[in-house]
Amino acid sequence: MSKPHQQHERIKSALALRGISLSDIARQLQVAPSTVTIVSKGDRRSRRIEAALAAALGCDAWMLWPERYPERKGATSMQAT
Repeated sequence: MSKPHQQHERIKSALALRGISLSDIARQLQVAPSTVTIVSKGDRRSRRIEAALAAALGCDAWMLWPERYPERKGATSMQAT
């Protein structure tokens, strides 16, 4: 399993533990569920969607996708090594 796919699965699992789905985030942002999935998987960027996913998990977007936020290099993330 690729690193972006693993991160996507971790995000989905963490959301599920909070009773939230990617579709819930999509409804909140008034976008298609597939759009949220594409961003979560790392296939596309949307700072708005990244921020919404992070907020739902109680963290900052750079913590979920440190590779997308190089200005935060060296900061602690939620990614497994």
